[in-house]
Amino acid sequence: MLGNFTYCNPTKLYFGKNALDGLAQELPKYGKRVLLVYGGGSIKKNGIYERVISILKACGKEVFEDAGVMPNPTTEKLEEGVARARAAKAEFILAVGGGSVCDYAKAVSVSVHYEGDAWKKYFIDFDEPTCPTLPVGCVLTMVGTGSEMNGGSVITNHSEKLKIGHVFGEEVFPKFSILNPEYTFTVPRYQMISGIYDIMSHILEQYFSGTDDNTSDYVMEGLLRSLIHSADVAAENPTDYEARSNIMWTATWALNTFVAQGKDTDWEVHMLGQAVAAHTDATHGMTLAAVSLPYYRHILPYGTAKFARYAKAVWEVDPAGKTEREVAEEGLRRMEAWMKKLGLVMNISELGATPEMLEGIVESTLVMEGGYKVLTKEEIRAIIKASY
Repeated sequence: MLGNFTYCNPTKLYFGKNALDGLAQELPKYGKRVLLVYGGGSIKKNGIYERVISILKACGKEVFEDAGVMPNPTTEKLEEGVARARAAKAEFILAVGGGSVCDYAKAVSVSVHYEGDAWKKYFIDFDEPTCPTLPVGCVLTMVGTGSEMNGGSVITNHSEKLKIGHVFGEEVFPKFSILNPEYTFTVPRYQMISGIYDIMSHILEQYFSGTDDNTSDYVMEGLLRSLIHSADVAAENPTDYEARSNIMWTATWALNTFVAQGKDTDWEVHMLGQAVAAHTDATHGMTLAAVSLPYYRHILPYGTAKFARYAKAVWEVDPAGKTEREVAEEGLRRMEAWMKKLGLVMNISELGATPEMLEGIVESTLVMEGGYKVLTKEEIRAIIKASY
């Protein structure tokens, strides 16, 4: 049965081909001095930068730029962003980009007015902000993380070989997000399919837990079926608006905290994948793809009924003449075949992991307790070796 919960999501969304019109409606609510955060410059090539700047100027904003946010934002970049925001006396942060840019903007938001070690406070001790935070708005150009409608922020510390996420409370959620599926059309195929698997992994992390009958699991099964269908369409035609809009909307619902309400959640795949990324700096969704099946095959015996349900509800496995275990295993085989057809990376060696890195990846993996099996260090080691 559903547990007790209180649910609130304060982010306002503008979705569709005219979504950017919402930016002009929202900006007057916030201060004049805006820190514009973006990545490597693709928004200048596809014209989004000019449109955003035009709206900012028309709304009378004074713009200060913080460019160069990398796919796995680092502690060094966070320190740079905090310095830029302080020098600008920023009153508002506008993130234009994918999930990493949105994650980074939130990290800057909670760190600008904090005088101590932000990495330790937020990403080691998982404290909530005790200082004023800057409001954040997002213009999304790549989908996958769901960062446009949640309090999540993931930062990488290369010196400590750690990549850690903190899910902040509702005060850190973006105040608004602009979602135009057309802005995702120019994303390279590798990044598109990486984002698609990130979405799938977010859903599965929340699905493969618990043994009760709850509404969230039915919702997630529908989201998964929609994602798989739309991903197949987008893989053939990346500018199919219907497919890309469905993927974008599914990404938001996969991690805006809605389907997690009232149930346990796992997140061990993310801990494994983030440990791989801490050592290789590989693309997030691909690290998840590379470790997922070894992990799920390892825990399947502890949650066989749910894996069998997944096989039937999502992959349409016919249970006739099969044991529950056989149905569950067939579901993972069909998932694996789909992943390979999509072009996902299936081994961490393809992501730059070397035999010498494996023990360090094991040591960098945090252990979660919400799934069907709390892993021991030996089990983590076996999963990482199977992922190699």
